[in-house]
Amino acid sequence: MRPVIRTRALPAPRWRGLCMVLALMAGGTGARVAHGAAAPAAAPVVLAPHRAVYDLTLESVSGGEIVSASGSMTYVLSDACSAWSTQQELNLQTASRSGTQTEMKTDYAVLEDKDGGHMVFRTHQYGSGVAEEKISGEATMTATGGQVRYTQPAPHVVPLAAGTVFPVGHTRAIIAAARAGQASIDPALFDGTTEKGAIDTFVVLMGWKPPPTATDIAALSHLGSVVTHVAYYDHATHDMPPDFDVGMRYFENGVSDRLDMNFGEFRMRGTLRTFTPLPAPRHCSVMVQPPSH
Repeated sequence: MRPVIRTRALPAPRWRGLCMVLALMAGGTGARVAHGAAAPAAAPVVLAPHRAVYDLTLESVSGGEIVSASGSMTYVLSDACSAWSTQQELNLQTASRSGTQTEMKTDYAVLEDKDGGHMVFRTHQYGSGVAEEKISGEATMTATGGQVRYTQPAPHVVPLAAGTVFPVGHTRAIIAAARAGQASIDPALFDGTTEKGAIDTFVVLMGWKPPPTATDIAALSHLGSVVTHVAYYDHATHDMPPDFDVGMRYFENGVSDRLDMNFGEFRMRGTLRTFTPLPAPRHCSVMVQPPSH
């Protein structure tokens, strides 16, 4: 997953729609291996439907106007038979050196086909001291590429290059690459948080750790995990440094228990407060399997 925050509304920091990390992500058939030796093919990545609540606390500041920041984030991944339903709610409060206080809220929802071919998305940012912003539409992908048809903020169409993955596919690509012993991947991602289409990502994988794992969440301790660092870049300009970067620990079921989010002027830590597994659907007329890695 990739946390979804559009920080343009805050004073000066680099922005990008974040997500579990709450970006959960379509099987990375388009993810290119940057380096590292691959191990034998592993079992398919099986994601866990769940609800996760994170506490967000200020980790550090590096100049600029922001002097305090806090918030919370709720992430829900639901199995909708042939699709994954993702919902994320984020609340962020900041205070500047001049005393200005800002409260920003972001609601993010995606319905993503398990075969990675279609996605419906909606992002809504609002709050005190921030400009309201809505982005919505649908995206389609084939083996040769795809497109996004936006309905908000204004109707327009943006092409997607072959190999672009959607949010759940991105997470699956990260976990599959880590289990295969790869050191990094760089898939293009479309998650519906920008009206420009896809964004470039570069994912560094710190090595797969077999269970048991030291964690405060007992339900996750028996799972393998990987610490990752994901940088997000403007697809059109390939600007350096990245618009946004986040560190996280992923478990093999797609759950992340800790986040380290860099907004440029300040960093925030996300700690998993509650984790609730959600039931799989009882009856599905057609079960669509995600692509294999």
